Amino acid sequence: MMADNESVREEGDAFIPLHDESVTVDKQRVERSRVRVTTRVSEHEALVRESLEHEEATVTRVPIDREIDAHPGIRQEGDVTVIPLVEEVLVVERRLMLREELHIRKSRRTVEVEQPVTLRSEEAVVERVTTPPSPVHSPNQPPSPNPNSPEE
Repeated sequence: MMADNESVREEGDAFIPLHDESVTVDKQRVERSRVRVTTRVSEHEALVRESLEHEEATVTRVPIDREIDAHPGIRQEGDVTVIPLVEEVLVVERRLMLREELHIRKSRRTVEVEQPVTLRSEEAVVERVTTPPSPVHSPNQPPSPNPNSPEE
């Protein structure tokens, strides 16, 4: 028995080619539905509590009026910063006289404050938009011909 694709011609036999079919498969995108996304901003008042720190400095002038030999530097005595103020006084000779010192004391306090603020939040709303299916072409695929349109 012979295979179907083999044909043997003998003298006097006729060879008749038959119709040969082939198939081409193509893909196209079809839009089934659409969605719409919108955002909404809502506002509400909220009371915010926070601790705030304040620092204050109190300056106290302490008169000294004492003669000194050299200019004293700024010094720290506990939580007080002492800044000497010196003045030159002309006598028969020049001498340094410590007139006064500035004693600076720092104090720190914490205050609880409440202040109304406006807070905003955003939410997304997604709606499905129904449209009849239509083919969507990819950028590298040519559009396929429409069977309902008249040919040119």
